[in-house]
Amino acid sequence: MLTRKSRLKDVYANPIGRDILDRAALQLNISKKVIANPFIRNLRLKTLPKLLKRRLSEGFVDTLLTLLNTEQDTAMSGDGKMQKAWWKEAVFYQIYPRSFKDSNGDGIGDLQGIISKLDYIKELGIDAIWLSPIYDSPNDDNGYDIRDYNKIMTEFGTMEDFEELVIEVHKRDMKLIMDLVVNHTSDEHEWYQKAVKEPESKYRDYYIFQDKPNNWTSFFSGSAWNYVEERQQYALHLFSKKQMDLNWENENLRQEIHEMVKTWLEKGVDGFRLDVINYISKRNGLPDGSEDIGRLMGYYGAEHYFYGPRLHEYLREMNEKVFRPYNAFSVGETPGTGLEMSKLLTADYRYELDMVFSFDHLETPGHTRFDEYQYDLGYLKSYMIYWMENYGNHCQPSLFYENHDNPRMISKINADPQYRIVLGKLLAVIQLTLRGTPFIYQGQELGMVNQDFHTIEELRDVESLNLYNKLCKTMGKKEAFAKILAGTRDHARTPMQWNNQQYAGFSDGEPWIRMDEDYKYCNVESQLQDEDSILHFYQELLAFRKEHSVIYYGEVCFTNKKEKDLFIYYRKDETETLCIEINLGSYNKKRKKCPQGVRLLSNYAELSPVFLRPYEASIWKQGNK
Repeated sequence: MLTRKSRLKDVYANPIGRDILDRAALQLNISKKVIANPFIRNLRLKTLPKLLKRRLSEGFVDTLLTLLNTEQDTAMSGDGKMQKAWWKEAVFYQIYPRSFKDSNGDGIGDLQGIISKLDYIKELGIDAIWLSPIYDSPNDDNGYDIRDYNKIMTEFGTMEDFEELVIEVHKRDMKLIMDLVVNHTSDEHEWYQKAVKEPESKYRDYYIFQDKPNNWTSFFSGSAWNYVEERQQYALHLFSKKQMDLNWENENLRQEIHEMVKTWLEKGVDGFRLDVINYISKRNGLPDGSEDIGRLMGYYGAEHYFYGPRLHEYLREMNEKVFRPYNAFSVGETPGTGLEMSKLLTADYRYELDMVFSFDHLETPGHTRFDEYQYDLGYLKSYMIYWMENYGNHCQPSLFYENHDNPRMISKINADPQYRIVLGKLLAVIQLTLRGTPFIYQGQELGMVNQDFHTIEELRDVESLNLYNKLCKTMGKKEAFAKILAGTRDHARTPMQWNNQQYAGFSDGEPWIRMDEDYKYCNVESQLQDEDSILHFYQELLAFRKEHSVIYYGEVCFTNKKEKDLFIYYRKDETETLCIEINLGSYNKKRKKCPQGVRLLSNYAELSPVFLRPYEASIWKQGNK
C-alpha cells in the first residue's frame, strides 16, 4: 500500500504510478530522464507537486494515492514464446460507414455501398474489417449515441443488408468486427426513457443519477451532468448531452449487455472494438475531481473513472461469459492508459481484452490534438522503441496512426505536397513491419490529407462545434476556428475518394459533409493505374507481410537509437533477417554505410549509396537464407 511517505521509485513500480508519471512528463514536456534521476526517484510522494512545477494542493497527493492503490497487481515478465492467433497476423481496415460508399444517392454511405467495395478491400490485402457503429441512432455523435442496439440505422440499410454483408465478408476469407459502444447510450434509448419515466422500474439505476452534480466535466465541453426534471436529479454524460453513461454497477444491466453482444456474435460477427471501454467503472460515491488534475488535463474527474476500481472485474466477466465461448476477438479503446496498465488489460493469461488502442503516440510531448504544430517523427521512433522493448510477448501491440477521431497523419507531419507520396509510404513501412497488429483507416492507403474547411458551418462534429462555442467566449471567432481546424475529427470523416468524378464517386447526391477538391488528384481509380502510387505500395507491403512470417512473431531489434532522424530496426527469426532503414527527416541524411543484403521494397525507385533522401524508407533482406 502506497502512502504519502512512499518514494517516487515505489510509485514508479506501481503500474498506474508509472503510467501517470510518464503521462505527466509527456503532458508537461519533461524528459523521462528527470524521473529516472536517482535523486528524484528517492523523493517522497508528498514532494511530487514540486517536481511537477505546479502549486498543487495537499489533496492532490491524497487523490493520487487513492488511484494508485486501486491496482495491486503487476504484470508478469514479458519473456516466453508468443501465442499464435489469427488477429496477430491480420491487418484490419476501419470503415466509417457514413463516409465510405453511398449506394442510393442520398449522400450518406450505407451497407450496400460497403458490400459493393469488398473486392477492393480484399485486393488491397486486408484480412479483417472494423465497422464503426451502424446501430439505430439519432446521430448526435454520428452513431456513437445508440438508440437501439438490435436495429440497423435506417440511413445505412436493414438487418438483411447487414446479414448479407457478413456473408460476403466471410466469402472472401475476411473477418468482421463491430464497434461496441457500452459506456453510454443515447438518451433516446428505451432503457434511459424508462429510467426517467418509470423511476420504480428495474431500469431506475441502469444509468447514473445523483441529487447533486459533482464537478466532472464532459469531454465535449461543459458539465458532465444533465438535470432531469422528471426525477429531480442529475444524470451523468461524459460525452455529449445526449450520451448518457450506463451504470455498470447494476448486474442486470451487465447481463442485458452480455445478451445483446451474444446476439451479434450469433449473426457471425468475429469480434468487437470496444469504445472507451476503460471508462465503464466509476469510483464509488463519484467524488469531485481534483482541481489540480483538472487544470493539468483540461477536464475534471477522469482520475475517478479512466481506470476504475472494478474495470478488470467487468472485463473478465464479459470475456468469460461472452467472448471466450464465441472465440471472439476484442480490442479496447482505452484513452489515458499507458504501457503498464495496458499490459494488465491485455496479457494473454489475464483473460480480459486481446488488445487495446493507446493514444500517446498521436501527439508529441506538450501538445494536444487541437494545437497547430508539426509532428516530430523522432517522437514516434522513441515511442515505438519503448513499446516494442517493454510490452512483452504476452501482449500484442496495436499499430495505427489514423481513425475516425483524429486528423490525417500526413498533414500533421508535413503538409508540403512534394513529400506526400514518400511520407505516405514511409508511414506504411513503419506500421506494416513492426511487431503488432496494424489498423488502417479508410483513405490512409491513398495518402488522404486534412480537408480545407472554410467556415465553422461546414463542420458536423459535435465535439468541434461545442469547443468552438466555448473558445469564442475567450477569443475571436477567427482564432477559435483556427484551433478547431487543427484537430477536428471531421478531417477523417469526409467521403472516401473513389475517382475524380463529381463527389469523388462516393455518391450520386451531395455528400452529408463538405469535401474539397483533393479527390481530383488523389483517388482510388487513378492510383490503381499508377504503379508508383501510395495505394500500390500498400498492396505490395500487405502481400509482403503474408510472405514473411518474421513480421508476425519475430524479434524486433533496434540500432542507432539516439541518432536523430535515423530509424533502423531488424526483424529476426530462425529463418530470416529483415532490416528496415528509415530517414525520418525532410532532408538528405548522409549514409555511414548501406545495409548488407538485397533491398526488397522502398519508397524511392533508385538506391543512393551516399544519402538517405527525405523520408526514405527501405526494407532489406539480409543473409543467404
